[in-house]
Parts: sequence; C-alpha cells; structure tokens
Amino acid sequence: MGKLAIVTGGGRGIGAAICRLLAEAGHDICVNYQSDRHRAEAVAAQCRALGVKAQAIQADVGDRRAVAAMFVTCDEAFGAPSVLVNNAGTVGARGRLVDLEETALTRAFATNLFGPVYCMQEAIRRMSSEKGGQGGSIVNVSSIAATLGSPGEYVHYAASKAALDALTVGLSKEVGPEGIRVNSVQAGTADTEIHEREGNPERPAMVAATAPLRRIATPEDIAEAVAWLASDKAAYTTGAVLRVGGGL
Repeated sequence: MGKLAIVTGGGRGIGAAICRLLAEAGHDICVNYQSDRHRAEAVAAQCRALGVKAQAIQADVGDRRAVAAMFVTCDEAFGAPSVLVNNAGTVGARGRLVDLEETALTRAFATNLFGPVYCMQEAIRRMSSEKGGQGGSIVNVSSIAATLGSPGEYVHYAASKAALDALTVGLSKEVGPEGIRVNSVQAGTADTEIHEREGNPERPAMVAATAPLRRIATPEDIAEAVAWLASDKAAYTTGAVLRVGGGL
C-alpha cells in the first residue's frame, strides 16, 4: 500500500510541522492550503527534500465541492490516501458570544467542523475495506478549548472543537470494522502566527504564565502526537482524544 498523507492547512504552523514529520516517516504528502500558495509550495519542497513526493493543492475545506476536487487531484497524483490529518482551523472572531456576528460563526464551523466532515467522507470512500480500500488513519486536530470553553474569548470556537471530538469518537466506532482508525489531538496554545492573525498577539505570553510547564507548545510538540496516532505504532488506538496541552 502506498503511503499518502493529506494534511489540511499544511502550509504553516502546526500543519507544516505535521507535513515534515510525516514525510520523514516516508509518506508522500498532499499539502492543502486555502490562500497562501507560496508557503504551501515551500513546505512541499521541504518534504520532497526528505525523499518523498509532495504537492501543494489549494482548496477551501469548508467548500464540499472544493474538497472533492482536491481528493480527485490527489488520486491522480498519488493514489488513495492512507492518512488524513484535519488540521485546518480558524477562530473566526474573538470576543463574547453575545457580540458574535453570524459570518464569524459560520466561518468557524465551516472550517473547524464541516470541513473535517467533508474530508473524512472523501477519505472513507477511499480507505474503507468495504469499498475496496486498504484501511487508513484519520487524525483530527482539536483544541483544549473543547473542554476549557474559552469564555470571553471564543466559546463558538470551543464548541466547534468539542463537536469535532464527539465526531471522532462516534466515527471511530462506525468505521473501525472497515480498517479505519479515527483519533483526535486536543492541542494546547502553540507558538504560531494564528494568534496575531486572529487579533490576539498577547495570548501566548498570557497562557505561558499560567501553564504548569510555563511555556506554550511548539508546532512540533503537537505534530509529534499527530504523527504517532497516524503511524502503525498506534495500530490499536482509535476513538482516542489525546490532550497535548502542557497540563492545562
């Protein structure tokens, strides 16, 4: 079986770290991105330098048709995937729920929940032993916000990630007999540009001051957990929600 990993939001931060680790493990890589082609192409080049095939493929994961087209492109370039990592995510907006605008709510759920559903549907059609596939591993990148709730910041984001964790548990039971494992990583605050991009650049320092380990995560901290769940070393692990939050 070929080893192809599709990583959504793979052009930056945690997604880029996941792509590199999976490439080191011998996976060909589909680096999905929404808008920054230059950075996604750079990550694909880094993966190719590790001796695997890699291609940057644009798709908004919140668009069902775009997701279907991305998987067809991957089929043509690499064959069926053995790993899917649903990493793409967005806060949508920061602030109290009472002030949340509909566009921000729609954006958060489209990217954080609907997108993973669309991607998992396409992956299952290719991985399922009942459909002629050879099984596979799906890893969803969630957040510790799913249980902390993020009051006063983005409870809608927390809700979307909690839904993703519930989806992980239920789907693992649904597709386990078809040779597909489904797991989730609840990521803690990481040292990426999402905080500045989402209008909260001071958040990493704030979290580090209160975390038991007195630091925030590196992208590699989260990527290592994802890579383990995707690997054969986790062959008997499914339906797990693995918290990688530095003690929070």
